[in-house]
Amino acid sequence: MYGHTEWQFLHLVRLAWDLRELGRATLVELPRQAEPVLLLRGADDLGRVMAAEHGDGWVFTWGRGRKRQVAAYAEDAAERIAAVIR
Repeated sequence: MYGHTEWQFLHLVRLAWDLRELGRATLVELPRQAEPVLLLRGADDLGRVMAAEHGDGWVFTWGRGRKRQVAAYAEDAAERIAAVIR
């Protein structure tokens, strides 16, 4: 049905909508030669969030390290990301 990149895009668009409902502006970038990325402006810089397959599911990742990821279907994914990227 969908390929890997399409699934990444769909997850990021859903996250962008959830962040919008929290009052955050986002931009989903679909580069020609790279994976889709959600850009979220913070006070100091631009946060980059990616969607990645992890085990049997999907996660959103930002930065480096295990603490910088959340399950894509977690009810509080947008809140957790918005709290980190300020």
